[in-house]
Amino acid sequence: MAKLNELELQNLRELIGAHQTESAKLRTYAQQCNDPQVKQMLEQGANSADGTTQKLISFLR
Repeated sequence: MAKLNELELQNLRELIGAHQTESAKLRTYAQQCNDPQVKQMLEQGANSADGTTQKLISFLR
C-alpha cells in the first residue's frame, strides 16, 4: 500500500472526525426520539457512520 502524504493524512483525520461526530449526534437524536421508525432510522445512520469510520481508520494501518 502506498504511503499517505501529509495532506492526505490530514484529510483522512478530518473525515474520521466528521463521521465520529455524525454518529454521536445521530445517537443523541435517537435517544431523544419518541417515534420508533425515526429512532430506528437515526440508529441505522449512526451505525453506517461507525462503519465508514472503521473503513477510514483502516487506511491508517
